[in-house]
Amino acid sequence: QVQLVESGGGLVQPGGSLRLSCAASGIIFSMKSMGWYRQAPGKERELVASMIRDGRTNYADSVKGRFTISRDNAKNTVYLEMNSLKPEDTAAYYCNLVDYNGAYWGKGTLVTVSS
Repeated sequence: QVQLVESGGGLVQPGGSLRLSCAASGIIFSMKSMGWYRQAPGKERELVASMIRDGRTNYADSVKGRFTISRDNAKNTVYLEMNSLKPEDTAAYYCNLVDYNGAYWGKGTLVTVSS
């Protein structure tokens, strides 16, 4: 079983920055991808950024140029560097890992962008 634990969320002013971390533990069977999703109140969960096994990345149009996903393979950890944050980035952010056994989710970390 794979466990994902997110950290780094919080309250930040518009224009500010945050760095989210997601540490994966357990038995990971040939990881396919790791990434971040978010869900704002009353909205569906959406992809923010993902990184596949070979390092290629994919970003939602709304975060391109502001967010950067990175991975530390030795630590089985994925990061999301978020800059120039906007109130519309306010959401619960969830870590996702996909391996050959299935998809796993963290419990989420809340990001609030407000003055």
